[in-house]
Amino acid sequence: MQDAWFKDWFNSPYYHKLYAHRDETEAAGFIDKLIEHLQPAKGSRMLDVACGKGRHSMQLATNGFDVTGIDLSKESVAFALQNESDHLHFYEHDMRLPFWINYFDIAFNFFTSFGYFNTQREHDNAIRTIATSLKPGGMLVMDFLNVEFSAHRSVAEDIQSIGTSEYHISKWFDETHFYKKIIVQDPKLAKPLQYTEKVSKFKLKDFETMFSKQGLIIKEVFGDYDFNKYDAATSPRLIMIATLR
Repeated sequence: MQDAWFKDWFNSPYYHKLYAHRDETEAAGFIDKLIEHLQPAKGSRMLDVACGKGRHSMQLATNGFDVTGIDLSKESVAFALQNESDHLHFYEHDMRLPFWINYFDIAFNFFTSFGYFNTQREHDNAIRTIATSLKPGGMLVMDFLNVEFSAHRSVAEDIQSIGTSEYHISKWFDETHFYKKIIVQDPKLAKPLQYTEKVSKFKLKDFETMFSKQGLIIKEVFGDYDFNKYDAATSPRLIMIATLR
């Protein structure tokens, strides 16, 4: 299992500054609607896969659930651990590797925190980790970008200034992946930093295949955070709710 772009980028303070606009208010709104829709039993055990700094995990825990967040970013998990409690737990863990077995009622994977790996086997391993962590009849909620929408609405070049940092962002795609190159300039740096994000262009049929291999069946699909009907051409998101056979 070779290291990849996300190992360094997700641990960089510049990553967290760039994506700081994904705030707790946004997370809270989506989580509340999701819980209202799913109606999980009080005290349900939940797994937040690729939890980052734990904003979704914390919101789930405030709703009375027992929540465990996992992420491969040491820095993100260290931050999240500041909010750990009897019903909120965080672990540094790579989703490609097995985690707890037959333990959780619901697993979540938010904000396109999937599709980063180099091989299909690694993606399958990640889905297997999630599936085996669920109890029979358990649910997975995966929130991914919608390929057609993203391909036609991507801004090719952008410059963002955040504090003393300037981010030069370039986006492009090919038949199989979306790419985003980020060049960070900051007076604090001896030289600019450069990272390139790479995300697989997985569509609904791809997830149906990957999920089915692990015993997960997609039951519902939504196209945005307001739970509107999914449309392959116009929906900004691909939000899938699957159950384990």
